[in-house]
Amino acid sequence: MKRILCLLGCLALATATVHAEVKLHALFAEHAVLQRDRPLPVWGWADPGEKVTVTLGRESGSATADKAGRWMVKLAAQPVSTQPLTLKVAGKNTLEVRDVLLGDVWLCGGQSNMEMALGGCNAPEDIQSADFPLIRHFGVGYNFASAPQDNVKGEWRVCSSKTAGGFTAVGFYFARRIQNKTNVPIGLLRSCVGGTNIELWMSQDTLLGTPELAPYAKQMRSSLDQYQRDLATALPGIEQWTARSRELQRLGQSIPLPPAWPEYPFGERSMRPRCVTLHNGMIEPLVPFALRGAIWYQGENNADASLYVEKKRAMLADWRKWFGDDKLPFYFVQLAAWQKPDENPAGGGWGMIRDAQRRCLAIPHTGMASAVDIGDAEDIHPRNKADVGGRLALWALANEYGEELEPSGPLLRELKMEGNKARVLFDHVGQGLMIGSKQGRAAVTEDKVTPLKRFAIAGADRQWRWAEARIDGNSVICTHADVPAPVAVRYAYSSNPTGVNLYNRDGLPASPFRTDNW
Repeated sequence: MKRILCLLGCLALATATVHAEVKLHALFAEHAVLQRDRPLPVWGWADPGEKVTVTLGRESGSATADKAGRWMVKLAAQPVSTQPLTLKVAGKNTLEVRDVLLGDVWLCGGQSNMEMALGGCNAPEDIQSADFPLIRHFGVGYNFASAPQDNVKGEWRVCSSKTAGGFTAVGFYFARRIQNKTNVPIGLLRSCVGGTNIELWMSQDTLLGTPELAPYAKQMRSSLDQYQRDLATALPGIEQWTARSRELQRLGQSIPLPPAWPEYPFGERSMRPRCVTLHNGMIEPLVPFALRGAIWYQGENNADASLYVEKKRAMLADWRKWFGDDKLPFYFVQLAAWQKPDENPAGGGWGMIRDAQRRCLAIPHTGMASAVDIGDAEDIHPRNKADVGGRLALWALANEYGEELEPSGPLLRELKMEGNKARVLFDHVGQGLMIGSKQGRAAVTEDKVTPLKRFAIAGADRQWRWAEARIDGNSVICTHADVPAPVAVRYAYSSNPTGVNLYNRDGLPASPFRTDNW
């Protein structure tokens, strides 16, 4: 692969224009939000050996471009600035980047439900009223890359009724809630692609070198070995095409299309297996941009939940290493309900991935916003992103902004057996447990008529039955006449657990769970 890239690179360089001017990474552009209260790396390119000076606000610093022409200046931390600043960069030429704010930058990652734009959410009133000049959005352009990249395509946009429709909807509602509460500028750095596995978003070294992912790594190494064999066969034809193309270019003639060569095993989304490419193209080139944290909406493409906890743990460790923050806050969405309701008490389907997402909370400095009560049976992309973004914002407000509030719905703590009763105890009960009703984007209301639904119970025979469930203080008691000695409980453990209605009185839904590992 390196030989091919070198050959193709030679063709590109033959017609490329060499630019000696000082350049900035695409993230350092007009309307940017840069991270407050932390050392701020600023980087770009210049002639090798060229001295570059950077000034922002009251801080400045200098660096010398290395042999590859890359330079980086790390400015000292500065507080919030809601007033526009100018980023000045001086080398052989001078750049001035205007309307820069200092606030909090949140990386918005995942697949299509994070990528989904506000304009697709049937919320015209939110777009029309989106006059939030302290909220800015940078959309990273798609880039499936077989090798690490050093820059991205995209631009910063100020939130207004004219631009908000193109923002990540989850990110918009997340930012709106935080910014309205704190008045801190919020930068949304959207880097996500629909229909993508979590494996795409971590580095190759992490994916292949994490012991817990050994089964997956074995599959990857087998694909790489086969690719190397196929490449050895194809390489002579590629080299002949390269030599012929150079000659045709010299003569001013058209260059033919290259011959087919083996598809890279870490290639486009359609390839199996697929991994790494979006880390190369859309995460690594952002490094070391200073972040406040990340929000994440992904899992549909990993719905079988195979090694999902291990994969997310590895990806998050990878991101924290790359961005230089081993406590980088990471708040994620538990998948919304989807598909036809399943009346089998054993459940399955997306119940597996939701339970895996719940178990990801064991990873330090994480939080989960459940969306199990706001899905759409016919659309994998529910339009209600207001509750999703708002629930994610609760985690950030509680942990990063010091607000005293309950950020989560009830989470399974433990299961206790009391004769023929199974008692489920919860964390995050907030102001107490209740049976609730959720209609659209309206706030959850207490339902004093409907019984608890979607609790299933089983004994040692592993035969699941719908439980009679009732709230008892900060716990739920489950029973069934045909289960005299229960051993396990499941809640909302299906793709579309219609009727889920356990909430805390803070209006947040209980997470689906299972206590067994059958």
